[in-house]
Amino acid sequence: MPTASAPDSIPLGDNEIARLERGLEAAPAGLEPLDISALDGYLCGVLLQPAAVPAPQWLRWVADVDGRPWPDGAAWAAVAALVQRRHAELGRAIEARQWFDPWVFEVDDPSVGPIELVQPWVAGLSLALERFPGLTALDAPAAVEPMAVLFSVFDPEDLEDADALRAVIETLEPPADLTEAVEDLVRSVLLLADVSRPLSQPASRLRSRPPGRRHRP
Repeated sequence: MPTASAPDSIPLGDNEIARLERGLEAAPAGLEPLDISALDGYLCGVLLQPAAVPAPQWLRWVADVDGRPWPDGAAWAAVAALVQRRHAELGRAIEARQWFDPWVFEVDDPSVGPIELVQPWVAGLSLALERFPGLTALDAPAAVEPMAVLFSVFDPEDLEDADALRAVIETLEPPADLTEAVEDLVRSVLLLADVSRPLSQPASRLRSRPPGRRHRP
C-alpha cells in the first residue's frame, strides 16, 4: 500500500474510489469528514493555490471539516494514502491543463438537477479556498468569470462581499444538463490554474478545453 509520504502515481480505480468512500463514511464518532464529491472539489481548491500546500496542512481538513484529528492511526493512514493518490492525479491533470473527471455522481431521482449534483463538489472547493486563501488573495480580474461559474451553483445572496461575482453570475445561463455542468467545473479549474499557476509554455500547445458557459444576451 502506498504511504502518505510517497503517493502512488496510478490513478484510483472504481474499487479504490468505493473503498475510499467507505473509509470516509467509517470516520470515528464526532468527526465530520468530507464526502467523496466534496473531497474531490477540495483537492482541486488546494491544488489551485499559488504556492504548494504541504500535505499535513490540507489533509487535516479531509478528516474533519473543523480540523479535528482522526484517532485511529491505521484506518486514517489507509484513507490518507488513497486521498493523496487522487491529489497527485488531479495535480498532474491541472499542471498539464488536461481534462479530468470530477467525482460528481448521478442519482436515481429525476427531480435532482445538474446544479444540485455538482453543489457538493463546489462546496469542497469553497472550503479549500476558505482554509487556504492564496488564490483569492491574488484579486486577479481573470479569475472572476471562472469563480462566478463555479459559485453560480449557490444562491448569490449567500456570497458575501462578492459584488463582482454576483454581477457575472446574473449573466450566466444555467447548465442544460450534468455533462455541461461538469464541463463548467473542469474548464473553470483550468482557467483558475492559468491565474494562480501560469505555465511558461505557449497556450497553443495545451489541450483544448470544453466550451465556455454561455451568457444571457
